[in-house]
Amino acid sequence: MTIEIALVLLIAVVAIFLFATEKLRIDVVALLVLCALAMLQLISPTQALSGFSNQATITVAAMFILAAGLQNSGALSGIGRLLSQAKSPVSFLMVLFAILAVVAPFVNNTAVVAVFMPLVMSAAANIGMSASKALIPLSYVSQMAGVCTLVGTSTNLLVNAMARDMGHPGFSMFEFTPLGVICFIAGCVYLLTVGRWLLPETRSTELVEHYELGKYITELRVMPNSSLIGSSVEEAKLGEQYGVYVLELLRGKETSWSPRSQVLVEGDVLIARGDWSQLEKLKKNTGLEINSEFKLKAQTLEEGTQHVLTEVMIAPRSRMIGSTLTRLDRRWLHSSTVLAVHRRGEILRKRLKDVRLNVGDVLLMLTAETEVPALRKDRNIIVLSQRGADKGKGWRAPFALAVMTLVIGASALGWASIAITSLIGAVAMTLAGCLESDEAYDAIDWRIIILLAGLLPLGVAMSQSGAAEFIVAHSIGLVSDSGPWVVLAVLYLMALLLTEFMSNAAAAVLLTPIGMSTATMLDVDATPFLIAVTFAASTSFATPVGYQTNTMVYNAGGYKFTDFVKVGLPLNLIFWVLGVVFIPVFWPF
Repeated sequence: MTIEIALVLLIAVVAIFLFATEKLRIDVVALLVLCALAMLQLISPTQALSGFSNQATITVAAMFILAAGLQNSGALSGIGRLLSQAKSPVSFLMVLFAILAVVAPFVNNTAVVAVFMPLVMSAAANIGMSASKALIPLSYVSQMAGVCTLVGTSTNLLVNAMARDMGHPGFSMFEFTPLGVICFIAGCVYLLTVGRWLLPETRSTELVEHYELGKYITELRVMPNSSLIGSSVEEAKLGEQYGVYVLELLRGKETSWSPRSQVLVEGDVLIARGDWSQLEKLKKNTGLEINSEFKLKAQTLEEGTQHVLTEVMIAPRSRMIGSTLTRLDRRWLHSSTVLAVHRRGEILRKRLKDVRLNVGDVLLMLTAETEVPALRKDRNIIVLSQRGADKGKGWRAPFALAVMTLVIGASALGWASIAITSLIGAVAMTLAGCLESDEAYDAIDWRIIILLAGLLPLGVAMSQSGAAEFIVAHSIGLVSDSGPWVVLAVLYLMALLLTEFMSNAAAAVLLTPIGMSTATMLDVDATPFLIAVTFAASTSFATPVGYQTNTMVYNAGGYKFTDFVKVGLPLNLIFWVLGVVFIPVFWPF
């Protein structure tokens, strides 16, 4: 082992640890990897910066804009109506899978789930189906459909770009489709039969008439005319009558942690927990008011403006994570008053202004009706409400669909690379007003862009330093005498396990050079091994942290970690078997 190999492997191991433990953000880890490789002179300055100009990075950024254009233009507005026509849980899932089969291969998975999740929850509630029976399938099928094309996931594009840099001819737009269709059909059959039986039925997560996703925490101020003045919480029997429980009592700068026996006076603030409908009933009957300090851009909530109750969930990778309500950027929550907060699996005991927001937290807000479309466009949150999708913007909806079709078609026909066609399409949608210029920049998930740009040089370093060959010789090389089929099975399994506990893009970067080196060792075509890495890294089912769409539905669906293991592990094994059997059939060694 040379010193270069040792240094590259050390950087890779540290990166894996940081990705798996999430001690730092994924984009920060990627930049640290990039800086370490450059400072140790394991790559040249040109190679260190090559990720920012790579076709995969440009394509992923452009695809984010295209997906936002489709959503903002109203091109996907008919989806909710299609889902609402289903009459049974099975027909509902079949319609959902059919829609995803058309949309997900060409639109970023995260955008697909963000758009579909409130529609799926609302439509499921209308037919009496638990949302927990539909949200995991939504995440899984979006992944299964995404792997069918080159642009379906950022991982596909990443593996393709790295393979080209290493001398492989790369993949065409629909090269993954034969295997992808087989896996998609098998996965859908599994989710409609065995998987549907394994999914939990968590009724409390459904959207209902009063937007009750769970028990909310809010602050209620005792007003001068309140009937509670002079009595204690215990005497008022708030728990027995309303199912509302007072967690703390705030009086000036004093906090009472045992408020049941405290006699209430005017101006006291109660931190209370309960169903929103019951909190509203308590407020009305006893002369309490929602504490008004949580208004964001409250000056725009003018008299006569129509307001709606809106639930929003903090999205994965949101810039709001770690912020308190008092620090929220007013550009994100438009003309809204935060009424309450819900956090799954935890009873909040802080004042709302001091609560640091986490992924999956749900904010109940009073929002100006005209601001709801702007909330839906905000990538930092996911609107969870029973309101229908935004209305289309006339000709822009079919225009956005036509642009997306031309982007994919021109690349598939070989007229131009997908990086060029997607970039032209993004510009066309912006000029046509499908989204504003600022919205185009906001649509891009810059953490993913930095992740790709920062990790691509690690693949270069692993390849040119000999680290990839070293790993192959001391792992996969141990079974090389058993033939390429067994080696393929081992490599697929390695990728499968790695991507469940770290970023799928990071797993692809680490394993693509290993796949190329494996082919060199066996003196066979590298394509089967690259396909195995692509499919394994792009389909993560067994944990809620293996893929961003899993994280999104994990909180909204009220799932346990074990639910993903129970439902997803068999599906991973199905994909592994299908991959090992069919990859050599479509791409011979």
